[in-house]
This record gives sequence, C-alpha cells and structure tokens, in this order.
Amino acid sequence: MDFEKLVPVMRQLAIEAGEKILEIYNSDDFEVKSKSDDSPVTIADEAADALISAGLRAAFPDVPLITEEQSASHDLKATTFLIVDPLDGTKEFIKRRGDFTVNIAYVENGVPIRGVVFAPAKDRLFITDATGQSYEETGSFDPAVPGDMTKISVSEPDNGALMIVASKSHRDQATEDYINKYSVKDSKSAGSSLKFCLVATGEADLYPRVGRTMEWDTAAGHAVLSGAGGHVVRFDDHSPLVYGKEDYANPFFIAYAPGVELKKP
Repeated sequence: MDFEKLVPVMRQLAIEAGEKILEIYNSDDFEVKSKSDDSPVTIADEAADALISAGLRAAFPDVPLITEEQSASHDLKATTFLIVDPLDGTKEFIKRRGDFTVNIAYVENGVPIRGVVFAPAKDRLFITDATGQSYEETGSFDPAVPGDMTKISVSEPDNGALMIVASKSHRDQATEDYINKYSVKDSKSAGSSLKFCLVATGEADLYPRVGRTMEWDTAAGHAVLSGAGGHVVRFDDHSPLVYGKEDYANPFFIAYAPGVELKKP
C-alpha cells in the first residue's frame, strides 16, 4: 500500500462524508429505519457510505473493502483490507448529541495501521500520517487542504488516579464493575470511536468495552490510538485485538495507555 496516497484520500473522503452528514443532521427532520438486527440507520449513513465507498474503490480498486452498510453482502476471507463505518454513533446522531464519527481504516495482516476519525459536529479530526504517527488536525477542515497538525500521544497514567472513558449509549453494570477495579480520578462518557481518540490524546487513560462491537466500529480509532503509543487488547486474556474475523464481530476489549496496570476481568 502506498501510504503517501492512502492518507490524503482517507482524510478527504472522511471530511466530505462529514459535510454530507452534517447537512442531514442540521435539517428539520430525517427518516430513521431499522436494519435486520434492529439497529438504526438513516439516510446520512447511506449517503456517507456511498460517497466513501466510491472514492476508495476508485483510488484502490485492488484492495478489499468492508463497510458497515454493505457488510451483509461481504464474503471476505482476507486479513488486509480497507474498512469503513460511514457514521459511527448513529444513536448519538439521531438524538442530536454530536458524538458521532466517520471512521476509515486500513488493516494489514489483521492489524489496523492507518486510520482517520472525523467528528464533524465536534470539529475534531484525528489521523495517522504516512509513517503511522497520529495527529489531531485543527482548522477549517477543507477536504483539499490539510489544516494545522498537532502530534498526539497517550498519557503517562497515574494508577492511583486514572482517567476513564466509557460508552455513552452502552454503559452498563458490567462496565461499572470493571471500572471499579481501578483507582479512578475521573470518569467520562463519550460516543462512537471518540473514546479511542480521547485515550490517544491523553484526555483519558483507559477505555474498557464490555459489550458488542464490530470491526468497522473500532479499526480507525484503534489505528489512531496505536499511532499515539496506545494499545488495544482482548478483555479476557489481554492478547492483541486482531481483525479479519469471519463475522467481523469483536470480543470485549480494553484500550489503554501502556502505563496502566490492567486488571483481570
């Protein structure tokens, strides 16, 4: 993969999709439908998916592509691929809470190594550069012209006073029980893949996910966190979280800054 080509394409498509999503988000009303698994989907999901898919297929026709909205038609047996969640945090979008993102990632040999996470309603964009280092971009988010790039890195955590981030829509008793194993200074909630990015910037030390996620939910945030020096491991045995699983479903996992002393489940 030519990363000097890939990164600008991912960035441009994420911003263009974010603009389209915001048009619908800021409209008076939009239709909400249910998919076969009863999860919600809107015209924003579908429009962003069409835009990103067309752009990636045009630029990288030989690289397998997985997207959430087309996953039912995928029969992928690959460990290297592009993976997209065109609107991660649909529930946050529907409730107009702003914590939704556009996620685009490149997975190589089961590991997400490049990614972009764009939160258009929050004016936050996180991206890995061609070398794999992660940055936060600020500015006008012009699809054609990169703004100011600030290198990001994980915290040096104090295990006696950890900063925790957890899901806004899926924070349950199992999550609370696990968080209570740690000495916590502060705990915050966030939606979508922003939780990975808060660990990547050092705004949080630990993000445990004791609940269902899919690979397209996590790959871009995982890549951003890795590029900032963080790790993502399975909840059960603390082995690395890998991608290219047959059904795209993730086990429970923990995203963290390396200094965190992980607790057993």
